[in-house]
Amino acid sequence: MHDANPQTIAPAARDALTRRDFVKTSVATAGLAGVGLSGLAGPSVARAANIRGSDQIKIALVGCGGRGTGACIQALNADPGVVLWSMGDVFAERLESSLKGISETMGDQATARVQVPASRQFTGFDSYKPAIDAGVDVVLITGYPAFRPTHYRYAIEKNKHVFAEKPVAVDSAGVRSVIETAKLAKSKNLASMIGYCWRHHDGMVATFDKINSGAIGQIMSLHTTYHTGTLSKRPRKPEWSDLEFQMRNWWHFTWISGDHIVEQACHSIDRGSWATGDRTPLLVNCLGGRAARTGAESGNSFDHFAAIYEYEGGLRSHHTCRQIDGCPADNTDYIYGTKGSATVNGWIPTFETRDLDNKRTWQYSGRDDRDMYQTEHDELFKSIRDGAPINDAARGAHSSLMAIMARMSAYTGQAVSWDQAMNSKESLVPETLEFGPMPYPPLAVPGQSRLA
Repeated sequence: MHDANPQTIAPAARDALTRRDFVKTSVATAGLAGVGLSGLAGPSVARAANIRGSDQIKIALVGCGGRGTGACIQALNADPGVVLWSMGDVFAERLESSLKGISETMGDQATARVQVPASRQFTGFDSYKPAIDAGVDVVLITGYPAFRPTHYRYAIEKNKHVFAEKPVAVDSAGVRSVIETAKLAKSKNLASMIGYCWRHHDGMVATFDKINSGAIGQIMSLHTTYHTGTLSKRPRKPEWSDLEFQMRNWWHFTWISGDHIVEQACHSIDRGSWATGDRTPLLVNCLGGRAARTGAESGNSFDHFAAIYEYEGGLRSHHTCRQIDGCPADNTDYIYGTKGSATVNGWIPTFETRDLDNKRTWQYSGRDDRDMYQTEHDELFKSIRDGAPINDAARGAHSSLMAIMARMSAYTGQAVSWDQAMNSKESLVPETLEFGPMPYPPLAVPGQSRLA
């Protein structure tokens, strides 16, 4: 994930284990028979019955970049029984760097909590399979967005609980796959948490609770923003194949990232959906283009988008995002209702409502000491311990599709309906991948590029 305020890995993270009071009492076997830790009925039920106490929860990390490393540390800090058991990544040096960073952050706990010998370190495109098959209970899916539907499906088929980063997919085919897998996970009583981390921020939760309870009246219009700078570029090395070059610059190539409106700005689009009560839009009209990106490393992504979502009843929801250096940053949600307005910004932070005369009527004053990345993992692992695993994958797929449909509209210059997006035949991810030649994807031209 590429946020303007990325989560850092601090040595103090290893001290965070004392922040939560964990339940030590065992629960009846019948109450946890469907939890799925070690995933199976029969002998595993006894293990599930004891996992609420000091039993281990073994996790696999699939995707060992910066976000995966951070998510793994947060998972380890969420529950004293969590043990990193296996790891998988396409690139060996990413896995090695991640393992080193996790071990250093865990400090004197690393020996007991980070148990990943060479025999449980896997690399290559299929590395997710042995990592998931290594006897784990929970899988952290934090690799490239293009691969998340496949990784998620495999983990649920293998009866594992899942944390998966956003977006859940880069195209409609991937979204449909995730929705079907989420149903399978629900039938198995397996956790499926998607990393829309602002949904776990205390100030955000309080503010959107106010909005959804009618504090500013019926929502008439809203505007979410994600204006930031350009992400880094990695010049090509002679030993890199075409495919490796694109993967090393993955956030600039649509087939693997979804473009920045999908990979990054989906957070703001998700909050816009939150303000509407997660209603489904009828359609979107989106403008977009490329004004400042240069060089082969910039791939085929745009650098700005401006979307208007239309809803039944006349609501129009606006979203703008930009990745251009030297321009002002903004990550504010401006929400307008029949009784007033709300302003939401997690970067500043600002959480408040105002009446029609612009007089402040409410301002968040609750706790601000919890990190939202940590909180989402705290809530996930508690739900697993309690035998009531969280499953918000369908909602995560909804928000991801809202971002995807806006990109589709911007690339083609056409309005795109929700049904068109959901049923689109567009599938950006190659069926097979191997390091070697890979055509450089063309830049979309609105009015000329076609809807699939």
